[in-house]
Amino acid sequence: MVKKSVLFVCLGNICRSPTAHAVFQSMVDKAGLSDEIYVDGAGTGDWHLGHAPDRRSAAAAALRGYDMSALRSRLVTVEDFSKFDYIIAMDADNLRNLRNMCPPDGKAELELLLDYSRKPEYDAVSEVPDPYYGGEDGFPHVLDLIEDASVALLDNIKAEMSAASDAQA
Repeated sequence: MVKKSVLFVCLGNICRSPTAHAVFQSMVDKAGLSDEIYVDGAGTGDWHLGHAPDRRSAAAAALRGYDMSALRSRLVTVEDFSKFDYIIAMDADNLRNLRNMCPPDGKAELELLLDYSRKPEYDAVSEVPDPYYGGEDGFPHVLDLIEDASVALLDNIKAEMSAASDAQA
């Protein structure tokens, strides 16, 4: 199989992108693809560098069986645009920031996570909302959105990897 890499990005890398990182990593692990798909997270803002995920995000994730304890916030780097195949933003502002940062030779596909959403009830939702300043109920909602889109993202990557392997054979 052809190896792939995915970077999830939000503003501070303490709520949405670590949640997406943990959810997607869990799905990759369960699919037996840990050696073929590398997953990471980063932020476009530097307020929380080196910090663990927000305790509310971590608690909501833990209730669904996702462990975020080893994750630490970091900034997106110029090198990320050549290191990662997919750079997945949680919202349009961060996608715009990523496009502005992307060097001309960047290979990564820059996309919004919810472009992969499959549930009809999420058709009107284009961004993963930032739960940081909201109430506790925002964190499970963020998980719902991320889980839905992550299933489709993983299916897309698996299909791409399979087609690339078939082409090499």
